[in-house]
Amino acid sequence: MLESLEELLISADMGVETALRVSANMAEGRFGKKLSTDEIKNLLAEEVASILEPVARPLPIYPKTPQVVLVVGVNGSGKTTTIGKLASQFKSAGKKVVIAAGDTFRAAAVEQLQVWGDRAGVPVLTAAEGSDPASLAFDAMGEAERTGADLLMIDTAGRLQNRTDLMEELAKIVRVIRKKDETAPHNTLLVLDATTGQNALRQVEEFRKLADVSGLVMTKLDGTAKGGVLVALADRFGLPIHAIGVGEQIDDLAPFDPQEFAAALTGQNV
Repeated sequence: MLESLEELLISADMGVETALRVSANMAEGRFGKKLSTDEIKNLLAEEVASILEPVARPLPIYPKTPQVVLVVGVNGSGKTTTIGKLASQFKSAGKKVVIAAGDTFRAAAVEQLQVWGDRAGVPVLTAAEGSDPASLAFDAMGEAERTGADLLMIDTAGRLQNRTDLMEELAKIVRVIRKKDETAPHNTLLVLDATTGQNALRQVEEFRKLADVSGLVMTKLDGTAKGGVLVALADRFGLPIHAIGVGEQIDDLAPFDPQEFAAALTGQNV
């Protein structure tokens, strides 16, 4: 029974290491006992929730303004959408938000961000295609200060395959915004696509080398993704999970609820 449980967890994208640890913890003191399916699901949900609880934390808001939030992630992970949704949430909470379209090499990314900015009613600062993202970030800092913005969200390029370029670009953005505020960026959010499964672990490793990642947002949990990779991420890295994307609408970014997530993952009726 334990073996089939382990297989089930691995197939839910939890990864071998985490799946084995979860099964072993569940089995402790229960060998030779008969358990019903519901009891197994409850134990499993408890075990999963205990791994996730320490990392379920909303994006911290600091008194320092403008609070600079650097958003990183590979292209296609849902970065732009996440920025739009977060901007909308913060604006609804009474915060003044500015967005900087720092992925200056992809016209589509800039256009998409402008669409989300319009929806959220938040200004989006852009620069000519192919121009230096760091100088845009610098100008955006000035604009955010001038207009008394609470939050400045900076989109960045996500070309992981040319890592050295990306590394230099991110390092330069950080260097340049620190000329205006030596404590910036105050948050570095990594956006991950749940449908990439175990590949998400590699992306966290890579982006932690490139930038000082302070928290995660997991998108596309509305599709067929089993989402077990979130448990593996929490288990291995312990980075805060600030929110999960559960759809395409502007409100479809939910706070991360470990109990609810664990129940859904283990097939319990929430």
